[in-house]
Amino acid sequence: MKQILMIMGGLVLTIMVHAQQLTKTEAQNRNFTGAVATKKQYRVIYQMDSGDPKIIEKVLRNLNNALNDPRLKGKLQAELVAFSGGTDAYLKGSKYEETLRSLVQKGVIVAQCANTLHERNIEREKIYDFIGIVPSGNGELILRQAEGWSVIKP
Repeated sequence: MKQILMIMGGLVLTIMVHAQQLTKTEAQNRNFTGAVATKKQYRVIYQMDSGDPKIIEKVLRNLNNALNDPRLKGKLQAELVAFSGGTDAYLKGSKYEETLRSLVQKGVIVAQCANTLHERNIEREKIYDFIGIVPSGNGELILRQAEGWSVIKP
């Protein structure tokens, strides 16, 4: 009985070891560490058009993640443009002031769509003073994309 248990245990161990072995393709995929940043500069514009706090926080987190990516350190030029509901993040008294200021300090252009301010009857004085104004958020996205910028809408 003892021998049978030992043989069974060895068989189970062999099956477990075999099950954990990766195919060549799986091993190659496991070893993948991402694209290599070969260019001197990368440019990205993030679109923020939702007033949902979860979406606003996701946009800000995603942008900061890109800024902190070691492959992009010192190579990333970024802009954040808000329109529609995304304007809520820029309203004085929002909980995003420090995060937005931090982005500006890191060199990110933080801009607001003038059309949205007009459509929502929001005076310039109601948004943070350090926010830039562009004529239209969509126009900004169109121009930046035509200039070769990556457009991200988290």
